[in-house]
Formats: sequence, structure tokens, C-alpha cells
Amino acid sequence: MRKNYQKIILIGVLFFVSGNVSAQVNDSLKINTVEEVKITVGSRNKSRVATDTPVPVDVININSQSVLSPQTDLNQILNYAAPSFTSNSTTVADGTDHIDPAQLRGLGPDQVLVLLNGKRRHTSSLVNINGSPGRGSVGTDLNAIPAFAIDRLEVLRDGASAQYGSDAIAGVINVLMKKNTKKFTAAITAGGFNSKGSNDHSGGWDGEKYQLDLNYGTNLGKNGFINFTVSLMNRDDTRRARENTSNIFNAYNAIEQRALNDGVNISSLFSNINNTPNSSQILNYIKQYSQEVSYFTAQQLNQIQNANTIAAMQTALNFDVTNNELDYRRLTRKDFNMRVGQSRLTSGQLFVNSEFDVASGIRGYAFGGYSYRSGNAAGFYRLPNQNRTSTSIYPNGFLPEISSDVIDLSFAAGFKGKLGNVNYDISNTFGKNTFDYTIENTANASMKYPGKTSFDAGGLGFSQNTINADFDTKVDWLKGLNIAFGGEARFENFKIKNGEEASWALYDINGNIQTSSTTASLKPTDFFGNTRPGGAQVFPGFRPENALSKGRNSMALYTDTELDITDKWLVSAALRYEHYSDFGSTFNYKIATRYKITEKLNFRAAHSTGFRAPSLQQLYFNSTSTQFVGGVPFEVGTFSNDSNAAEILGIPQLKQEESKSYSAGFTAKFPTAKLSLTLDGYYIRVNDRVVLTDQFSRPSGTYADGTPLRNLQLAFDAANATAATFFANAIDTQTKGMEAVISHKASVGKLSLNSDLAVTVSKTNRVGDINGSDILVNAGQINRYYSEASRIYVEEAIPRFKASLNNSLEINKWNFLLRNVFFGKVTDPNVVDVNGDGVIQAEVINGQAVEVEHPVWNGKLITDFSVAYNFSESFKLTLGANNIFDIYPTENYGPVTARRATGVDSNGNVIYSASPSTIDLSNANQFVYSRNVSQFGMNGRFLFARINMSF
Repeated sequence: MRKNYQKIILIGVLFFVSGNVSAQVNDSLKINTVEEVKITVGSRNKSRVATDTPVPVDVININSQSVLSPQTDLNQILNYAAPSFTSNSTTVADGTDHIDPAQLRGLGPDQVLVLLNGKRRHTSSLVNINGSPGRGSVGTDLNAIPAFAIDRLEVLRDGASAQYGSDAIAGVINVLMKKNTKKFTAAITAGGFNSKGSNDHSGGWDGEKYQLDLNYGTNLGKNGFINFTVSLMNRDDTRRARENTSNIFNAYNAIEQRALNDGVNISSLFSNINNTPNSSQILNYIKQYSQEVSYFTAQQLNQIQNANTIAAMQTALNFDVTNNELDYRRLTRKDFNMRVGQSRLTSGQLFVNSEFDVASGIRGYAFGGYSYRSGNAAGFYRLPNQNRTSTSIYPNGFLPEISSDVIDLSFAAGFKGKLGNVNYDISNTFGKNTFDYTIENTANASMKYPGKTSFDAGGLGFSQNTINADFDTKVDWLKGLNIAFGGEARFENFKIKNGEEASWALYDINGNIQTSSTTASLKPTDFFGNTRPGGAQVFPGFRPENALSKGRNSMALYTDTELDITDKWLVSAALRYEHYSDFGSTFNYKIATRYKITEKLNFRAAHSTGFRAPSLQQLYFNSTSTQFVGGVPFEVGTFSNDSNAAEILGIPQLKQEESKSYSAGFTAKFPTAKLSLTLDGYYIRVNDRVVLTDQFSRPSGTYADGTPLRNLQLAFDAANATAATFFANAIDTQTKGMEAVISHKASVGKLSLNSDLAVTVSKTNRVGDINGSDILVNAGQINRYYSEASRIYVEEAIPRFKASLNNSLEINKWNFLLRNVFFGKVTDPNVVDVNGDGVIQAEVINGQAVEVEHPVWNGKLITDFSVAYNFSESFKLTLGANNIFDIYPTENYGPVTARRATGVDSNGNVIYSASPSTIDLSNANQFVYSRNVSQFGMNGRFLFARINMSF
């Protein structure tokens, strides 16, 4: 904590120095500036301003970002403008490559509520089940909303479930769309990464991005408006691996290639190498074409010629020939690199916002949009010497690709007016998100040759319809009293659509789907007798058993009041009752106060209870996918909590998360100095937090009474899974933090300056025992239920310290932006011998040795700089950079040899393995930077040019 205070002091000094030597522009990154901005979130008093609220609300001007900011998507704009907010793209993480998880105050992506024009926004259909921050959560896809359609953001940094319902444990982000601009505006942005790490560290350019944004607003009737936004974007992938150091080819691959050159496909002659009538023919071909491998030694050739059985030939060919074979095929190790970095993406978005007169005293409104994104990301390279690689189709192996079609649709409509002294707002909001997978450049290794290389793997869908009736009024007989009340009905549906059979099936050698009774002689193998996995490599499709359509509804009533007891003292209270069709009712409250110590100094505090209903995705998502642990592939089944496997393991049905939140702080305004300051501390306790468990391996043996574990084994077999995970209310957590924002404006003649310094310090940790099932606890599996890696994702995978210093300067026709963002240290969930003593240190928890020696990636300072010139009122040119100094995260660990902790003895002492093992977090030089955690990405310097036009 002492180091964090030093960082705050250092950044504060930089802030005041910069304020004395530079000046401001167009409120480009304004957060709680001294300008009085009326806010619409956190208070239903329509006259309340951001600096006068009893809870912290950041107001961020997004409209002006379209000129100076290097960032163009909403997640990254917020990541650099709001320190309490964290979001980064992931890599090699299946669908999560295409949707960026977003977090507020260090809590989960599903613990922040997103509103669009004050109406509840639907979540994504995607569940983050891979190794990334936000693992096990379902968040709102902010990037489905084009930033060019947005006027400003209001970020409520306080628990607000009593006001807005589920998900608002960490806070609320309200996205406010542009209204009547009475002009046509356009922005054309082109850029790319010019970095030392580009193109797998060979330099140059990659990840080129081109974006066109159009906006037009005009009158609609006498007093109305309509505003249109179109956004088109195309970006290429980035590549940040280094030369692959793996063993790639074995001797069999070399002989197979020589035979292919002659039109003979040896691998097509067998499905199971131990059960083939062609064994003599296969042996003869191998002996024949081995003579064409010029680099085989005489001893190796002699052993091959003398091998008269398949078993003997397997022994003779089981050696590495990578370097020689690369020379022969005129390939390099880089040809086998993975695509590590940002995914390819093409998107098109259309959004509309409108308001109009319906009748005298009644206003109607309608808004919403359509977003289509086509993404392409890659997985782990399937090397020729691996049993999951169909070398009969891909002699050089292959890099499988996940192509996604993400459609996001939303529409809201309503009318508002006044009945006497009561304002009313009646609305209906519908949102839908679908995520469809096509797996390309891949194979189902269990299929007969020739096999398919592209598969429809199915998809996900989530829809939400919300009906709101909101009322508010000021009470005349009690000055300063504002009362709001209303109700909400919400209807949700989650769907899983299965893929084509070949995308998920595990076939036998006759083309039939394997069952638990399939004998070993009928299971497809590679030449060395290793059984082939089923399903499309990188992402097995959803099975018919996975397919479902599940719905639920909820009904809510609320009241929200504010009272100015005196001119200085404001108190507010909110109550909300909500009933869910699937797990019952919840009642929550909130109280808050603000006291004006002086006209320029306010004290504020709040306390609330909150809740988050488990998402339908968490309740019902189930699938089998290939996940890598330490570079080893596992077919991991995610079982729903109403499954037979969950019942057998004693995992209970999911229930709501419940929270208690406390916050206190102050705001200060210094009009003469054009300076404002806010400082808030907070504490959030979340009980029964939903997490995704770690992997339980397929069980063997018997129950305590001697009964075989047959039922559970059959459940694993039916899912084609070697390991299983579940969603569970596994832990209770507490989050403590402090946030400070300083905003300053200055002007001298034609020179003006806006400066904003924002700092956040937070810490989340588990409290109490792990809430594991009795069966798993008694079986000694409690640390698989909530593992050390899971702890890291919850507590340390995102920066606990973050600070941003924004300076924007305007001088005549010139605009400048200089922004520094410090991303604090993060911890990697993997384990490694960080101190080089040959052992991985461990501690004992519940009688188990838990590996705790994790890499820590140091904090880094990222600098953005851009300059714009106004040629005229209608034409501006901007040049700039994100991460102008080309800063990268701390490099990952390469191969490390160490002894692992394996357990404890009867005295509680840690037992280490007798022989050391090699741990390579870089996966043979592919993950130069960690793929499990990310402070600011791994892409380096981004240069861009932008033309802004206005007519």
C-alpha cells in the first residue's frame, strides 16, 4: 500500500506541473469537471447535477472523443478514461477473442449494469469459460454500441440494485446517445500497429484498422428530433509470438511426406493402426519411402528395414527430425507460429435515437440499433507429430480458426408526459444477442479420410424484453422532497443451438459414433497408436444434448426518494422488491446522504444492499470444449447445475448473489481556480458469489460404500469429456477501494487547458470458507472447487492500482491530447519457479498443498499523444498514437525446471516431487506475454490518422 501512495503522490505532482505549463481542449476527456452537468443515473431527481450527488458519478464526454482519442471502441475508451473500469481483448480464448469482458471496481463483468438512454441493456449470450479475467461471467457487450452514436457516459460508482435491479452491485454505466445535432458529421480513421513486436517480432506494420463513422441529426416534427449513426470497421489480426521452439516432425511424418510426393497417402490406409488388414502394405510403403529421406543415418535406416511389425516400426520411427525436415520442406519454425494477438474483425452498425410529440403534453421516443460483427481468431497450432492432427489432410499440421457471427439487436420505445404534478415514463425495451460459430481450417481427427475442413459448430442466443412504468413527482407541501416509484417486468430467454454432427462427434473406425461400449480396436488412432480425439479441432460443436431453450421472468416494484432536509443536507432512500420465476424473491434497500459543509465542500455517504440473479447462461450453459492446461489439451465438459453429473457430485442449484455496500467521501469545488476534487472510499461484501469451478477429472474407482462410480463415468462419456466444470455459489468476497478525481480548467487568451487526474486503488479477496459440496469436500476436492488459479482471477488478474492523467490543449486552430495511464501490477494464475530455487513454493490449505508461486507482471505507464488541426469549421485532421513509446507487458516465463508440490505428509509438511519437471508458460515461445491476464494488451504502439468532417 505504501508504494501505491507513492504512485499517487508522483502522479499528483505531474498533474500540477502539467497544469502550469500546458492548457485545454473541448472537454475531450472530462470526468466530473467543474462544469455543472445534469445527470440521469444515480438520482431520479432530474435537476440533480454530478457534483451534487450523494454517490460518485463520472460524466465522460464521448462525443468529442471522435476528434482526438486514439481509441474508437467503447470498451477501450472507458479503459483509458475511467480508472475504475477495466477491459482488454483476450487472445486464444475461443469466443472471448471477439467480446471483451469489462469490469468496474474490480468486480465481475456481470456485476455492473449497463443502461442505454436510461433503459436496461441486455447482456451477451457468450459465457466466458476460458482462462481470462471475468472467467465464468456473462457481461454486456459495450462494443456493440458505436461510440460515434454516443454523446456522453455516466458512470455511477456505487451499488444500485435497490434502484435498478440485478447486476448493479459494482455500479451502473449509463450510455446517452446523441440527439439533434442539426448537421451531418463523419470521421474516417485509419491506423495500425507500428511496433517492435509486430509480425511476430520482425517489426513493421500489422493489425491495420479502418473505420468510417457517420452521424446525422435533424428535426422530427415541430419539437422532436431523429439521429442516425452508421459505423463500419475492418481490422486485421496482430501477431506477437516468437519462433516456435516445439518438436514439430517425427520420422513417420518425414516418410509420409515422401510417399505423398509420389501420390501415396499412408495415413489413409488405416483408421486404427492396431486393427488394420493393411499392416504389411503400410510396413512396405514405410520401408520403401524411408530410402528417400536423405538425412536418416545408416543405423536408423537399418532399424526401419528390420521392423517387421507395427509395434517395431513405431519404435523405429519415434524420434524427432524437425530441423532436417524443415529444411527439406523449405519451411521455418515461424511457419508454425500461432496467431497471438488481436483477432480479425469486420463490423457494421446502425443506431437511431429519436424523440417526438405524440399529443399535447405527451412525448414519444424510440431508439435502438443493429450490430453485426464477423470475427476470426485462431487456436493452438496442431503440429504434424500430434495425435490430434490429421496429416492425411494437413501434412504440415494446421492452425484451426474460430469464425464468429455476432448479431446484436436492440429496440426501445415509450412515451412520457405529466399527469398533474406526476411525471410518467412508460416504455418497452427489447434486446437480443446471438453468437454463431463456424470452425475453419480444421479437422475432426476421428473421421475417415478425406475429412471435412469446415464445420458449423452451432451457437448461442439470449433475448431480453423489459417493460417499465416509472413515475416521479416533487411534493409541494414538503419543499425539497422528490418521490419516484414504478415497476418493471422482465422476460428472458437463453438458447443453445447444436452444430452439425461432424463438428462434435467422436467416431469409430466404421464411421459410427463411439459409445461407452466401443472397444479399443474400433477407436481411431494415429500411427503410434494414440487414440484420436473427436469433434472439430479447437472448438467441438454443441451437441444435440447441449441444445436447449430456457426462459424466466421477473417482476419488480420500487420506490426512490430524495429529500433536502435543509439547504445543506440531502438524504435519499430506495427500496426494491423483485420476484424471479426460477429462484424466488429478494428485497433490497439503499440510503445515502450529502451534506454541504460549505458551498464548495460536500460530504457524502451511502449504504445499500444488492443482488445479482444468476444469469440464464450460468444456469443452463453446457458444452464440451478443448482447453489447455500447461500446454496439455483436455476435453472439458461444462455441466449445467440441473444435470445428472451435478446432482451426483452434490452441487446445488444456483442462487442469487447478495451484497452489502458502504461508501463515503467528499467533493470540493474551487470556482476561482476552476478546480474540482472528489475522493471516495468503499467497501463491498458479496455473498454466494458465482464462479466456474476448476476441472474435475473423470472419476475412477468406487464410492465410500464400494459402489462403482458408473453413473458419473457415463455422464462424462456422454459429453465426450475427460474433465468437468460447473457453476457454483462457491465463495464470499470483500472489495475495498479508494477513488479520487481531480479536474482543472484554465484559459489564457486563445489558449485553454483541461486536465483530469483520476486514481483508483482496490483490493478484492475471499472471506470465509469455500462453499463446496459435501461430497467433494469429503473427497478432498475442495481446491478443485475453488482453486488457486480461480482465486487469482477473482483477486489479482486485473490492476489493483490504476491512474490516468489527461491533458488536452487548444491553441487557435490546434488541439493537443497528452494522456498518461498507469496500469498497476497483475498476477498470473499459472505457477512457476519465480525465485529460481528449483521448487515451486506451496502452502497447505485444508490439508492440501496449493501452489502459490505465481509470476507478477509489473505495472507500466502508457502514453497517448495526438494533435489535430482545424482547417475550417467543417474539416479537421488528426494524427496521433496510443502507446507512443511502444511499451509491452513484462515478458512471460520460458522453460523453467522445478519440483512441484504434490501434497503433504502426516505432519503437514509439503511433499515435493522426486524429479523435476519443465514448466513453460510461453508454450514454446508462442505466448511471449501472458494470455491469461492483461493490463493494457500486447500489441504495442498504434499510430492513426483521422479526418473529421461536419456539414
